[in-house]
Amino acid sequence: MPLSLTEKVNEVKPNYTDTEISAPLVGHTGLLSSIDPLNGMNYSSWIEQIKIALGVMELDFALRVDRPLPLTNESTVEDKRVIDQWERSNRMSLMIIKNSISLAIRGAIPDSETAKGYLNSVEEQFKGTSKAHASTLILKMLTTKYDGVSGVREHILIMNDMANKLKSMDMEISEGFLVHFIMTSLPTQFGPFKINYNTQKEKWKMSELIAMCVQEEERLKIEKPDVAHLTTTTPNKRKFNDGAKGSHKGNKSYTGPSKSQKTGPSTSGTKREAKCRFCKKFGHTQHDCPKFKEWLAKKGIPYKENTGKQPTDH
Repeated sequence: MPLSLTEKVNEVKPNYTDTEISAPLVGHTGLLSSIDPLNGMNYSSWIEQIKIALGVMELDFALRVDRPLPLTNESTVEDKRVIDQWERSNRMSLMIIKNSISLAIRGAIPDSETAKGYLNSVEEQFKGTSKAHASTLILKMLTTKYDGVSGVREHILIMNDMANKLKSMDMEISEGFLVHFIMTSLPTQFGPFKINYNTQKEKWKMSELIAMCVQEEERLKIEKPDVAHLTTTTPNKRKFNDGAKGSHKGNKSYTGPSKSQKTGPSTSGTKREAKCRFCKKFGHTQHDCPKFKEWLAKKGIPYKENTGKQPTDH
């Protein structure tokens, strides 16, 4: 003989004790206390903490599933079990959510019978705040440049974190665009590195960008003296000296180069041996330096004939 609805209910009626009901809360007291109360300025982080806490405590069933239909004579034992699970999840979630909202804000939020509906009401209250926060994040991303102090890995992670926050506000930035955007925030010392990337057909993922940038930063630290020397404006200085050397012709008041222009003892009558500005060795110039040519080839920078200067990055 088929069971009546009452018999079905009695058969699967939960017999929770006070200890069984409070067990999840006792085991996650630290998790609940770590939720920062909603205060009007932290909605994005608050909603994330709430969802994590309810998920870990296995109380988010009412947020993921709509309210089940009422029981009927045709309802099964499984239907009753689902309803009991949903009602308990909804009741506990509502208590946790409301308890994490400051009293001043809680009074302005319309009440709801479901935890999902209550969260929707909270979201409606903070839509304007979310837009303002998104504008702040976008402006910060546009103006953030790598300062060379914190480390390029941390700089990239900070930029990536801002992009993830925008994604949570339905303003997703594609990974390919973010990689290019982060490249533009790197200083001029990374110029050859950026040129090398732009000449490649393959696109980097975020993990590859971090690894390559960290590797390039370490290389720059090792070769810092050479890189600093190559980026100085030596052509202008040479032009100034050449002009000063010829400017005394016909000028009776010329008394010779100033002390600041003297670089060493007089070499009058003797020919100075050529010194490479790249490897610092005598006997050849930077134009003929094999190490300089290898460095250019490694960086993917075309070698220009009849010049010892490093090609500029346009």
